[in-house]
Amino acid sequence: MTEVSAPPTQGAARRPVLPKVLTSPVAVIGGAVVVFWCAVALFAPLIAPYDPVEQFTSFVRPGASGPDGLWHMLGTDHLGRDILSRIIFGARRVLFFAVTATFSAYAVGVTMGLAAGYLRGWVDDVVSTIANIVLSFPVLVLYVVIISVFGASGGNIILAVTFASAPGIMRIVRGIVLDLRNRDYVASAETRGETAPYIMFVEILPNATSLLIVDACLRLGYVTITIGVLGFLGLGLPPPQPDWGGMVNEARSMATFAPYMTLSPCAAISSLVLGLNLLADGLRETELKD
Repeated sequence: MTEVSAPPTQGAARRPVLPKVLTSPVAVIGGAVVVFWCAVALFAPLIAPYDPVEQFTSFVRPGASGPDGLWHMLGTDHLGRDILSRIIFGARRVLFFAVTATFSAYAVGVTMGLAAGYLRGWVDDVVSTIANIVLSFPVLVLYVVIISVFGASGGNIILAVTFASAPGIMRIVRGIVLDLRNRDYVASAETRGETAPYIMFVEILPNATSLLIVDACLRLGYVTITIGVLGFLGLGLPPPQPDWGGMVNEARSMATFAPYMTLSPCAAISSLVLGLNLLADGLRETELKD
């Protein structure tokens, strides 16, 4: 997020997120795309035409039927697996790990940012130094090193995303807290003798949520791309269950004579990330209007 506007003070009329989305055509379009993929992931067993690991005739073209008479809307891959079914079930895996990893990164980053921005002093110095050290390394290098050391698994992808993303989230939250910590409602809570955790999580954090939601949408799209890149490099979610990046990796050597194998997962990744970016842009526009 390149620009942070001042959050509203406590007691100001803050419109809920859903009405804000509905007032922005851009956010509505992006939200519709995101909801579509969430529905696909949720109802994958009901809407997928075949089991994602079941093997049929290899290299059936999109819209064609194999010798067995079974129709494949997006064709089959080199092992005869239905590509549409793998895209649908891949959405479930990608969204689950992307959302979980982003939530984990926010849990760590927000806590660090609140502590650094409100407590200041040595806490701010230590947290900021750690964050700056982590941010000095290329993000992709961090991902590759962590997953290479601990192994390719969903849990290690979550660990890698949390480790690499939390410092950036911390810096955003810290900047917001520095703006909010001198507000009247914070001073009032301090006068009442409220504890630091109470002030950080009850008084300050609720006034920063709208800005963090915008950043979360953008970051979720970035994490989706990251999972795809790791899958392409062979460091993603382990087979045989599908993930979109792994599908691209499997199809890259056959892109010249079976391009549909590559285009389908690439289109899935692009559409989800585009939807998240449009949703974030729409929410940011509504925040600037408020």
